[in-house]
Amino acid sequence: MNPMIWSLLVTGLSLGTIITMSSHHWLLAWLGLELNTLSMLPIIMKPTHPRATEAATKYFLIQAIAAALILFSSAMDAWITGQWYISHTPTPMLSTAIILAIVLKLGLAPTHAWYPEVLQGSTLLTALIISTWQKLAPLTLLYMMSNHLSTNTMLLLGTTSALIGGWSGLIQTQTRKIMAFSSIAHMGWLIIAMALSPTLAAVTLAIYIINTAAIFMMLNTTTTKTLTDMGTMWTQSPPLTSLTTLTLMSLGGLPPLTGFMPKWLILNELCSTKLVLLAATLAAASLPSLYFYTRMNYLTTLTTPPNTTNTEHKWRFMNPPNTLQAIAATLATLLLPMTPLFIT
Repeated sequence: MNPMIWSLLVTGLSLGTIITMSSHHWLLAWLGLELNTLSMLPIIMKPTHPRATEAATKYFLIQAIAAALILFSSAMDAWITGQWYISHTPTPMLSTAIILAIVLKLGLAPTHAWYPEVLQGSTLLTALIISTWQKLAPLTLLYMMSNHLSTNTMLLLGTTSALIGGWSGLIQTQTRKIMAFSSIAHMGWLIIAMALSPTLAAVTLAIYIINTAAIFMMLNTTTTKTLTDMGTMWTQSPPLTSLTTLTLMSLGGLPPLTGFMPKWLILNELCSTKLVLLAATLAAASLPSLYFYTRMNYLTTLTTPPNTTNTEHKWRFMNPPNTLQAIAATLATLLLPMTPLFIT
C-alpha cells in the first residue's frame, strides 16, 4: 500500500477514536465512530483475498448497523428531552437501544457471531487492531453512560460473554478464532468490572490490551495461524517459544502472572458486594479459557512437528528482535507485584 494512503488511514483510525473519546455530544461521538469504521475497512481488505473482502463486508455491515442505532436512539432522546449530551440520563428504552448498539460494536455475547469471522478473515496485525484499539471508542461511550446503566443488565451481559467465550473457544483450531473468543470472554469480565467500578474497568482494559498485543505480536513474528503451526514455533526462536507459553498463561489469568490481577480484583469486588454466586460462576467460566490456552502451550512445547524441518538449525535465522514485542511480553508476565499501584 502507498505510504501516503497508509498514513492517511492510520490518521483517520486514530482521529476517529480520539474524537469519540473526547466528545460529550452524541453527534460528534457518532462522527468519530463512522470515521473510525471507514478508516478500518481498507486495512481489513488490504490482502485482496476473498476472505478479507468477506471480513470487511461483515465488519462494515455490523458497525454501520450499530452506528445507525446509536444515531437513531440519540436523536430520539434529543427530541424527547432536548439534550444531546452523552452524560445525561436518557429514557430507559433508548438507553437499552444504545447499550445494544455498543454491545454489538464490542462483539459481546449474544451479538458476537460476527467477531470470530472478521478476525479469521484478517491478517494477524489487523486482528490485533480490531481486538485492542477498536474497543476503546465503544468502551468510552459505555464509561460515560455508566451512571445510568442497569447494573443487572451489565452483569448479565458480562457473565454470558465470559461463558460463551470460554465454551466456544474449546472447539477452535485457528489461532485467530481462539483469540477472538478469548477477547469475547475478556470483554465479559471488563463489562462486569465497569458495572462495579470504572477504575477497576480501566485497569482490566489496560491489562487486556497488554496481554493481547503481546500474544498477537508473537503469533505474527512466527506466522502461527493454526494450532498445528504452534508445534513448529521452536524452529524459529526457542526463547520466543518459552515467552509465548508464559504470555498464554497470563492471558488465561494464571497466578503469579499479570493476567491474574484483573480477575483477582474483580472476584474480590464481587465478594465484597455479596455477589458470591456470580463470582463463583465467573471463576468457573474462566476454566474453559484456561484449558484452551493450556492446549496451545502443550502443542507449542510438548509435541514435535508432523514433518521433519528442512533446515536443522532454522532457529538461527530468526526475525530481528522487536523492541515493542519485548516490552509487551515483559509487562504481560511481570506486572502482578504492581497491583497496589494500579488500584490506588
